[in-house]
Amino acid sequence: MNLELHPDDDQAVYVISVAAELSGMHPQTLRQYDRMGLVSPGRASGRGRRYSLRDIASLRNIQRLVGDGINLAGIKRIMELESAVANMALEVAKLRTEVDALMASNPALAIEKRSTPTVVIYKEE
Repeated sequence: MNLELHPDDDQAVYVISVAAELSGMHPQTLRQYDRMGLVSPGRASGRGRRYSLRDIASLRNIQRLVGDGINLAGIKRIMELESAVANMALEVAKLRTEVDALMASNPALAIEKRSTPTVVIYKEE
């Protein structure tokens, strides 16, 4: 039997009352955000919501954005755009790796060797 003492970030293990406490929100607020598609928790066999650590981090981010005066429609759009940017960054990283491999295997065809890529991580304070 393999028991994990620490769930990974995507493992939906927290019931709504615990997720509400960890995020500092009321359970009804979490239900509203689920209906709006801002956070999509997993479901237990009885259809009860189960939240992951990633869901709780999203809830805290939503709470911060609401505190900054952004309405829920704006927050949903921000989250969609952040997700799209993250997906594109992963795709660019994969393509860079593929291009570097192709250039290494055919140096005569390589136009110019690209410098080592710089990764910039943006963190809001």
